[in-house]
Amino acid sequence: MADQPTTLLLPEVPHSGDPSELAREINRQVTDVNLQLAESYNDALARIASADIVITRALTPELLDHADSLDWIQALNAGVDSYDLNRIEEMGIVLTNAAGVHANPIAEQVLGYMLVFERNLHRGIEQQRQNIWQHYSGGELRGKTLGVLGVGAIGGRIAELGSALGMTVLGTKRDTTTAPDAVDGVFPPDETHHVLAESDYIAIACPLTDQTEGLLGLQEFTSMKRDAVVINIGRGPIINQDDLITAIQKGKIRGAALDVTDPEPLPQDSLLWDLSDVIVTPHMAGSTPHYWERSAEIFATNYERYLADEMDAFVNRVI
Repeated sequence: MADQPTTLLLPEVPHSGDPSELAREINRQVTDVNLQLAESYNDALARIASADIVITRALTPELLDHADSLDWIQALNAGVDSYDLNRIEEMGIVLTNAAGVHANPIAEQVLGYMLVFERNLHRGIEQQRQNIWQHYSGGELRGKTLGVLGVGAIGGRIAELGSALGMTVLGTKRDTTTAPDAVDGVFPPDETHHVLAESDYIAIACPLTDQTEGLLGLQEFTSMKRDAVVINIGRGPIINQDDLITAIQKGKIRGAALDVTDPEPLPQDSLLWDLSDVIVTPHMAGSTPHYWERSAEIFATNYERYLADEMDAFVNRVI
Protein backbone atom coordinates (compact mmCIF):
# COMPACT_ATOMS: atom_id res chain seq x y z
CA MET A 1 0.00 0.00 0.00
CA ALA A 2 1.31 3.45 -0.90
CA ASP A 3 2.19 5.89 1.89
CA GLN A 4 -0.46 8.25 0.61
CA PRO A 5 -3.11 6.40 -1.38
CA THR A 6 -5.10 8.16 -4.06
CA THR A 7 -8.74 8.80 -3.16
CA LEU A 8 -11.10 9.69 -5.99
CA LEU A 9 -14.42 11.42 -5.35
CA LEU A 10 -16.78 10.82 -8.24
CA PRO A 11 -18.95 13.71 -9.43
CA GLU A 12 -22.38 12.11 -8.91
CA VAL A 13 -23.39 12.82 -5.34
CA PRO A 14 -26.75 12.53 -3.53
CA HIS A 15 -29.54 15.08 -3.89
CA SER A 16 -27.67 16.87 -6.71
CA GLY A 17 -25.34 18.33 -4.13
CA ASP A 18 -21.99 19.91 -4.85
CA PRO A 19 -19.28 17.24 -4.45
CA SER A 20 -16.81 19.96 -3.51
CA GLU A 21 -18.74 20.37 -0.24
CA LEU A 22 -17.99 16.77 0.68
CA ALA A 23 -14.38 17.22 -0.45
CA ARG A 24 -13.98 20.21 1.87
CA GLU A 25 -15.46 18.28 4.78
CA ILE A 26 -13.17 15.29 4.17
CA ASN A 27 -10.13 17.57 4.02
CA ARG A 28 -11.26 19.15 7.28
CA GLN A 29 -11.56 15.82 9.05
CA VAL A 30 -8.66 13.91 7.46
CA THR A 31 -5.13 15.25 7.38
CA ASP A 32 -2.76 14.55 4.50
CA VAL A 33 -5.32 12.82 2.29
CA ASN A 34 -4.63 12.79 -1.45
CA LEU A 35 -8.20 13.53 -2.48
CA GLN A 36 -8.97 14.07 -6.15
CA LEU A 37 -12.34 15.32 -7.37
CA ALA A 38 -13.41 14.06 -10.79
CA GLU A 39 -14.91 16.92 -12.77
CA SER A 40 -16.94 14.75 -15.15
CA TYR A 41 -17.70 11.14 -15.99
CA ASN A 42 -14.93 11.07 -18.61
CA ASP A 43 -12.53 12.54 -16.09
CA ALA A 44 -13.54 9.80 -13.65
CA LEU A 45 -12.80 7.17 -16.31
CA ALA A 46 -9.31 8.59 -16.74
CA ARG A 47 -8.55 8.93 -13.04
CA ILE A 48 -10.01 5.70 -11.65
CA ALA A 49 -7.25 3.54 -13.13
CA SER A 50 -4.78 4.86 -10.56
CA ALA A 51 -7.22 5.28 -7.66
CA ASP A 52 -6.84 3.19 -4.52
CA ILE A 53 -10.10 4.44 -2.99
CA VAL A 54 -13.32 5.68 -4.59
CA ILE A 55 -16.07 7.66 -2.89
CA THR A 56 -19.30 7.53 -4.87
CA ARG A 57 -23.03 6.91 -4.98
CA ALA A 58 -22.94 4.95 -8.26
CA LEU A 59 -20.35 2.83 -10.03
CA THR A 60 -20.98 1.80 -13.61
CA PRO A 61 -19.59 -1.43 -15.14
CA GLU A 62 -17.39 0.76 -17.34
CA LEU A 63 -15.83 2.45 -14.34
CA LEU A 64 -15.18 -0.93 -12.73
CA ASP A 65 -13.50 -2.05 -15.96
CA HIS A 66 -10.98 0.77 -15.54
CA ALA A 67 -10.44 0.30 -11.78
CA ASP A 68 -7.08 -1.45 -11.97
CA SER A 69 -5.77 -0.47 -8.51
CA LEU A 70 -8.94 -0.14 -6.48
CA ASP A 71 -8.90 -1.45 -2.90
CA TRP A 72 -11.95 0.16 -1.38
CA ILE A 73 -15.26 1.74 -2.42
CA GLN A 74 -16.94 4.07 0.06
CA ALA A 75 -20.57 4.25 -1.06
CA LEU A 76 -22.51 7.38 -0.20
CA ASN A 77 -25.70 5.30 -0.13
CA ALA A 78 -27.06 3.16 2.69
CA GLY A 79 -28.64 0.70 0.26
CA VAL A 80 -26.18 -0.92 -2.15
CA ASP A 81 -28.63 -2.89 -4.31
CA SER A 82 -27.55 -0.80 -7.35
CA TYR A 83 -23.93 -1.99 -7.07
CA ASP A 84 -22.61 -5.15 -8.77
CA LEU A 85 -21.77 -6.85 -5.50
CA ASN A 86 -20.65 -10.14 -7.04
CA ARG A 87 -18.19 -8.44 -9.36
CA ILE A 88 -16.86 -6.13 -6.66
CA GLU A 89 -16.22 -9.14 -4.45
CA GLU A 90 -14.57 -11.07 -7.29
CA MET A 91 -12.23 -8.12 -7.86
CA GLY A 92 -11.20 -8.24 -4.21
CA ILE A 93 -12.50 -4.74 -3.51
CA VAL A 94 -13.90 -3.80 -0.10
CA LEU A 95 -17.26 -2.00 -0.11
CA THR A 96 -18.53 0.13 2.76
CA ASN A 97 -21.79 2.06 2.81
CA ALA A 98 -23.24 5.14 4.47
CA ALA A 99 -25.57 3.33 6.85
CA GLY A 100 -26.45 5.58 9.76
CA VAL A 101 -26.00 8.87 7.91
CA HIS A 102 -29.71 8.94 7.07
CA ALA A 103 -30.99 7.33 10.28
CA ASN A 104 -32.17 10.41 12.17
CA PRO A 105 -33.82 12.35 9.33
CA ILE A 106 -35.59 9.23 8.06
CA ALA A 107 -36.78 8.35 11.55
CA GLU A 108 -38.10 11.88 12.04
CA GLN A 109 -39.94 11.65 8.72
CA VAL A 110 -41.50 8.34 9.77
CA LEU A 111 -42.61 10.05 12.97
CA GLY A 112 -44.09 12.83 10.85
CA TYR A 113 -46.03 10.35 8.72
CA MET A 114 -47.45 8.68 11.82
CA LEU A 115 -48.51 12.01 13.33
CA VAL A 116 -50.23 13.00 10.08
CA PHE A 117 -52.34 9.83 10.12
CA GLU A 118 -52.90 9.68 13.87
CA ARG A 119 -53.91 13.34 14.21
CA ASN A 120 -55.64 13.43 10.80
CA LEU A 121 -53.49 16.38 9.76
CA HIS A 122 -53.95 15.63 6.06
CA ARG A 123 -57.67 16.21 6.54
CA GLY A 124 -56.97 19.54 8.21
CA ILE A 125 -54.67 20.60 5.38
CA GLU A 126 -57.32 19.72 2.80
CA GLN A 127 -60.01 21.61 4.72
CA GLN A 128 -57.73 24.65 4.91
CA ARG A 129 -57.28 24.58 1.13
CA GLN A 130 -61.06 24.70 0.78
CA ASN A 131 -61.60 27.34 3.51
CA ILE A 132 -63.63 24.85 5.58
CA TRP A 133 -63.86 25.11 9.39
CA GLN A 134 -65.20 21.72 10.44
CA HIS A 135 -64.27 19.91 13.63
CA TYR A 136 -62.72 16.45 13.47
CA SER A 137 -60.99 14.19 16.00
CA GLY A 138 -57.47 12.87 16.34
CA GLY A 139 -55.92 9.90 18.08
CA GLU A 140 -52.74 9.32 20.10
CA LEU A 141 -49.62 7.42 19.17
CA ARG A 142 -49.05 6.58 22.82
CA GLY A 143 -50.24 3.05 23.40
CA LYS A 144 -50.19 2.13 19.70
CA THR A 145 -47.91 -0.56 18.27
CA LEU A 146 -45.17 0.24 15.79
CA GLY A 147 -43.73 -2.56 13.69
CA VAL A 148 -40.28 -2.01 12.20
CA LEU A 149 -39.26 -4.38 9.43
CA GLY A 150 -35.48 -4.30 9.53
CA VAL A 151 -34.04 -3.04 12.81
CA GLY A 152 -30.71 -1.77 11.52
CA ALA A 153 -29.30 1.73 11.90
CA ILE A 154 -32.38 3.38 10.43
CA GLY A 155 -34.91 0.97 11.89
CA GLY A 156 -33.27 1.26 15.30
CA ARG A 157 -33.64 5.03 15.30
CA ILE A 158 -37.29 4.70 14.20
CA ALA A 159 -37.80 2.34 17.13
CA GLU A 160 -36.23 4.85 19.53
CA LEU A 161 -38.53 7.68 18.47
CA GLY A 162 -41.59 5.45 18.60
CA SER A 163 -40.66 4.17 22.05
CA ALA A 164 -40.06 7.72 23.29
CA LEU A 165 -43.70 8.52 22.45
CA GLY A 166 -44.95 5.56 24.45
CA MET A 167 -45.51 3.17 21.55
CA THR A 168 -44.93 -0.55 21.83
CA VAL A 169 -42.26 -1.42 19.28
CA LEU A 170 -41.96 -4.77 17.53
CA GLY A 171 -39.29 -5.48 14.94
CA THR A 172 -37.70 -7.98 12.61
CA LYS A 173 -33.97 -8.59 12.50
CA ARG A 174 -31.77 -11.31 11.11
CA ASP A 175 -29.76 -11.45 14.35
CA THR A 176 -32.39 -11.17 17.07
CA THR A 177 -29.76 -11.12 19.84
CA THR A 178 -28.61 -7.57 19.06
CA ALA A 179 -31.88 -5.61 19.00
CA PRO A 180 -31.77 -2.14 20.62
CA ASP A 181 -33.43 -1.55 23.98
CA ALA A 182 -36.23 0.44 22.33
CA VAL A 183 -37.59 -2.74 20.71
CA ASP A 184 -40.05 -4.55 22.96
CA GLY A 185 -40.20 -7.69 20.84
CA VAL A 186 -37.93 -8.86 18.04
CA PHE A 187 -38.59 -11.61 15.51
CA PRO A 188 -36.57 -13.24 12.72
CA PRO A 189 -37.63 -12.39 9.15
CA ASP A 190 -39.53 -15.66 8.73
CA GLU A 191 -41.85 -14.55 11.55
CA THR A 192 -42.70 -11.18 10.03
CA HIS A 193 -46.39 -12.13 10.13
CA HIS A 194 -46.38 -11.73 13.93
CA VAL A 195 -45.27 -8.11 13.57
CA LEU A 196 -47.76 -7.36 10.79
CA ALA A 197 -50.72 -8.76 12.73
CA GLU A 198 -50.02 -6.75 15.89
CA SER A 199 -48.95 -3.37 14.50
CA ASP A 200 -50.93 -0.18 13.98
CA TYR A 201 -48.07 1.32 11.96
CA ILE A 202 -45.58 -0.73 9.93
CA ALA A 203 -42.31 0.95 8.90
CA ILE A 204 -40.32 -0.82 6.18
CA ALA A 205 -36.63 -0.20 6.84
CA CYS A 206 -35.07 -3.37 5.44
CA PRO A 207 -32.80 -3.45 2.36
CA LEU A 208 -33.97 -4.67 -1.03
CA THR A 209 -32.77 -8.24 -1.55
CA ASP A 210 -34.04 -11.35 -3.30
CA GLN A 211 -35.72 -12.24 -0.01
CA THR A 212 -37.42 -8.87 0.57
CA GLU A 213 -38.56 -8.10 -2.98
CA GLY A 214 -42.34 -8.34 -2.94
CA LEU A 215 -42.28 -8.93 0.81
CA LEU A 216 -45.66 -7.26 1.29
CA GLY A 217 -48.47 -8.35 -1.00
CA LEU A 218 -52.21 -8.83 -0.70
CA GLN A 219 -51.88 -11.77 1.67
CA GLU A 220 -49.74 -9.72 4.05
CA PHE A 221 -52.02 -6.67 3.82
CA THR A 222 -55.03 -8.87 4.58
CA SER A 223 -53.31 -10.14 7.73
CA MET A 224 -52.89 -6.59 9.10
CA LYS A 225 -55.32 -4.57 11.19
CA ARG A 226 -57.93 -2.82 9.06
CA ASP A 227 -56.76 0.57 10.37
CA ALA A 228 -53.05 -0.19 9.90
CA VAL A 229 -50.81 2.24 8.02
CA VAL A 230 -47.82 1.04 5.98
CA ILE A 231 -44.78 3.32 5.76
CA ASN A 232 -42.08 2.55 3.19
CA ILE A 233 -38.74 4.32 3.47
CA GLY A 234 -36.78 1.29 2.26
CA ARG A 235 -37.11 0.48 -1.44
CA GLY A 236 -40.18 0.53 -3.68
CA PRO A 237 -40.09 -3.12 -4.88
CA ILE A 238 -40.36 -4.41 -1.29
CA ILE A 239 -44.09 -3.69 -1.67
CA ASN A 240 -46.29 -5.12 -4.40
CA GLN A 241 -47.70 -1.75 -5.38
CA ASP A 242 -50.78 -3.05 -7.21
CA ASP A 243 -51.69 -5.14 -4.15
CA LEU A 244 -51.20 -2.10 -1.93
CA ILE A 245 -53.66 -0.09 -4.03
CA THR A 246 -56.18 -2.94 -3.90
CA ALA A 247 -55.77 -3.30 -0.13
CA ILE A 248 -56.43 0.40 0.46
CA GLN A 249 -59.34 0.58 -1.97
CA LYS A 250 -61.01 -2.45 -0.37
CA GLY A 251 -60.41 -1.21 3.16
CA LYS A 252 -58.10 -4.03 4.18
CA ILE A 253 -55.70 -1.40 5.59
CA ARG A 254 -56.18 2.30 6.26
CA GLY A 255 -53.43 3.79 4.14
CA ALA A 256 -49.76 4.23 3.34
CA ALA A 257 -46.92 6.73 3.39
CA LEU A 258 -44.42 6.13 0.60
CA ASP A 259 -41.08 7.87 0.25
CA VAL A 260 -40.04 5.19 -2.26
CA THR A 261 -42.08 3.72 -5.10
CA ASP A 262 -41.74 1.23 -7.93
CA PRO A 263 -40.82 2.69 -10.34
CA GLU A 264 -39.33 6.06 -9.51
CA PRO A 265 -40.45 8.64 -10.37
CA LEU A 266 -43.99 7.49 -9.68
CA PRO A 267 -45.87 7.60 -13.03
CA GLN A 268 -48.35 10.42 -13.43
CA ASP A 269 -51.19 7.96 -14.03
CA SER A 270 -50.59 5.95 -10.84
CA LEU A 271 -53.68 5.62 -8.67
CA LEU A 272 -51.50 6.29 -5.62
CA TRP A 273 -51.58 10.02 -6.42
CA ASP A 274 -55.35 10.15 -5.99
CA LEU A 275 -55.93 7.97 -2.92
CA SER A 276 -56.82 10.22 0.02
CA ASP A 277 -55.11 7.99 2.59
CA VAL A 278 -51.78 7.83 0.76
CA ILE A 279 -48.86 10.22 1.24
CA VAL A 280 -46.21 10.25 -1.51
CA THR A 281 -42.87 12.00 -1.07
CA PRO A 282 -40.09 11.98 -3.71
CA HIS A 283 -37.45 9.75 -2.05
CA MET A 284 -36.24 12.59 0.15
CA ALA A 285 -36.57 11.19 3.68
CA GLY A 286 -32.80 10.82 4.02
CA SER A 287 -32.05 14.45 3.22
CA THR A 288 -30.26 16.35 5.96
CA PRO A 289 -27.99 19.40 6.28
CA HIS A 290 -25.56 17.11 8.13
CA TYR A 291 -25.10 14.68 5.23
CA TRP A 292 -21.56 15.71 4.28
CA GLU A 293 -20.35 15.86 7.87
CA ARG A 294 -21.64 12.39 8.70
CA SER A 295 -20.42 10.85 5.43
CA ALA A 296 -16.97 12.32 6.02
CA GLU A 297 -16.93 10.91 9.56
CA ILE A 298 -17.48 7.38 8.23
CA PHE A 299 -14.77 7.86 5.62
CA ALA A 300 -12.33 9.35 8.15
CA THR A 301 -12.77 6.43 10.55
CA ASN A 302 -12.25 3.85 7.82
CA TYR A 303 -9.41 5.78 6.18
CA GLU A 304 -7.41 5.64 9.41
CA ARG A 305 -7.97 1.88 9.54
CA TYR A 306 -7.08 1.55 5.88
CA LEU A 307 -3.71 3.20 6.48
CA ALA A 308 -3.15 0.84 9.41
CA ASP A 309 -4.00 -2.15 7.19
CA GLU A 310 -7.02 -2.93 9.38
CA MET A 311 -9.69 -3.20 6.69
CA ASP A 312 -11.37 -6.05 8.54
CA ALA A 313 -12.28 -3.48 11.19
CA PHE A 314 -14.03 -1.10 8.77
CA VAL A 315 -17.37 0.28 9.95
CA ASN A 316 -20.34 -0.29 7.63
CA ARG A 317 -18.48 -3.00 5.71
CA VAL A 318 -20.71 -4.74 3.17
CA ILE A 319 -18.03 -6.77 1.34
